Amino acid sequence: MKTQNKIWTALAIVSLASTVIFTSCKKKEEVAPDTEQNTATDNNMAESIVSDIESMGGEVSENSSLVSYKSSEATGITEEDGIAASPCATVSGLGTKIYTVDFGTTGCVGYDGRTRTGKLIYDFSASTPSSAAYYRNPGFSMSVSSQNYVVDGNQVNIISKTVKNTTPPSIPAGDQPGINLTWAIAANVSIVKPNSGGTISWSCSRTKELMNTNDTTCYRGQSLHIIWNKAIVKLNGTATGVNAKGENYTAVATDLIRDFNCAPDPLRPKRHPFISGTIAYTPGSRPLRLIDYGSASSCDMNATVTINGKVYNITLN
Repeated sequence: MKTQNKIWTALAIVSLASTVIFTSCKKKEEVAPDTEQNTATDNNMAESIVSDIESMGGEVSENSSLVSYKSSEATGITEEDGIAASPCATVSGLGTKIYTVDFGTTGCVGYDGRTRTGKLIYDFSASTPSSAAYYRNPGFSMSVSSQNYVVDGNQVNIISKTVKNTTPPSIPAGDQPGINLTWAIAANVSIVKPNSGGTISWSCSRTKELMNTNDTTCYRGQSLHIIWNKAIVKLNGTATGVNAKGENYTAVATDLIRDFNCAPDPLRPKRHPFISGTIAYTPGSRPLRLIDYGSASSCDMNATVTINGKVYNITLN
């Protein structure tokens, strides 16, 4: 009997040890919560950089200059017409359909606080009809390329970027309530981050809408240029690519609002962040990150990133 009891005791100890080992292994296999937000903020950076490139192209086509926030009695253009240029940016090619914006090589600091070098080349020759010479004209088409273009240390290589005005020509925009100027955007861009931070590839298909086309302080008809610092634009569409961690990703933008009346940073008066809308960003096989820019009534540099139901506050740059 004592021998049998010893056997049962030994078996119980072995069983308990096996349970402890199995439980311990299970604990080791548990995956830490995914809280990584850097790739989501990288996507916001790409959104802002590409949006700025387009905004500057729109201004160049409308005004034949970047204005530099200085008044010009000869053209009647005032500093209120400007987007995000700076006195050190020059524009060449006036009178042609190909304009070059040159930010130089030493570091051109814009009124939005961003430092730029290199060149952006805007080609309007594919517009149909050819008389659609301005960003506001239905049928206007703009392609963009770059030469050594760097923003805040990020090397921006434009593989392709096109913008086409899709406003119906049969309906004069602004003459009827609810009829807004619209554009279709396609872009393929790579961004090399500084300090060996990795490379972001970013391709998008987007629609853009001038939400306040019927506001005469912004849009004054087809015969006059758009007053861009009064504009409110909305973006929708998708983006795909590879993030700085080497993961394939998708990003779906829903009702992104950029209000050029909003400048929350007094030290950077031409920095206009997205103030509402969302981006559903999915990196590789990891959980979706929902970037939320808040409500349209807000004017700040704040956003949130939600991962697996947990909300993280971020500050836009």
